[in-house]
Amino acid sequence: MSEDIKSRTLKTVDLIDYQEGAVVSREIIKRETGTVTVFAFDKGEGLSEHTAPFDAMVQVIEGKAEISISGKKNHVGTGEMIIMPANIPHALYAPEKYKMILTMIRS
Repeated sequence: MSEDIKSRTLKTVDLIDYQEGAVVSREIIKRETGTVTVFAFDKGEGLSEHTAPFDAMVQVIEGKAEISISGKKNHVGTGEMIIMPANIPHALYAPEKYKMILTMIRS
């Protein structure tokens, strides 16, 4: 974690900027037991279907995400969250620009 963000109040959406045609990420906390990462997805971008060995929680902090879990599309907007279960295929897509926090607990 960057020393410049410890022990002070931060506006979550300002932790990362959009980049045209890209998905950008910034790891905020990295520990053996889990990670917290902020992502910014430009419109039309996404992450293809994959699995993870741990549950992961997505919190959308700006915009709207399309998150598919086992082929079922879920629309998650600002202030909403969804849990992607361990070992279940999931994918993320940006029908519009959005930012999210991904929290993964490894225990």
